[in-house]
Amino acid sequence: MDTAEFQRRYGHRMVAPPRRLLVGELFTPARLALDPATYRPLPRDISGDNQPVVLLPGLWAGPGTMWLIRRYLRRCGFRTWDWGQGKNHGDVATLAPRVVERLEALVERLGEPVALVGWSLGGYIAREITREHPELVRRVVTIGSPVVGGPKYTSVNRLYKRRGLSVDALAAASLERYATPIERPVRAIYSEADGVVAWQACIDRFSDDVRHIRVTGTHVGMGFSKQVLAQLPALLKDD
Repeated sequence: MDTAEFQRRYGHRMVAPPRRLLVGELFTPARLALDPATYRPLPRDISGDNQPVVLLPGLWAGPGTMWLIRRYLRRCGFRTWDWGQGKNHGDVATLAPRVVERLEALVERLGEPVALVGWSLGGYIAREITREHPELVRRVVTIGSPVVGGPKYTSVNRLYKRRGLSVDALAAASLERYATPIERPVRAIYSEADGVVAWQACIDRFSDDVRHIRVTGTHVGMGFSKQVLAQLPALLKDD
């Protein structure tokens, strides 16, 4: 599908998440604390075979927000690293080249490409790095990541507008990126209850090797979700 066809078929249907879903994000910590499933052990029936994985956090978040993902993947036998950039301040043009430098050094040391797991904006950055540097990446798993539209179909679009940025121009630029295909497998986790990123914006209708995994829960909760965690080992190895 080309970008013009995408706009004709889907552009008019996509909007930022409604406020009721955003309000639901505020109750995520309480829901996680009260969920009995939080205290049940996760399965470890898939071995990571020591494969390397780099984790990229979401907007305004740092590596610590992905501690549960990191701990679980390590218990399943994966080797994990954080992205090395501290808090994600949202400046993709600045952050992406720095992550590439980190990946280049890591791949040279390990002698093999790495998998990337990105939450929200971290997933977008992971995809764009893979698009430009497929030699560094084995596969990508995104969690609640806006793969089309940039910030336009997110609850933070007002912040971009206040900074004098055109979300329409950013959306158009994100579509233009698809002229260069992603040549590695993409596995995209999304939730229709996401109050930060419209779930429709998490669907990749352009890449050849992409699979979408629908879960329940909020955007903030996906990094701690048993549904998400239980899926990750298989998604990192489903060759």
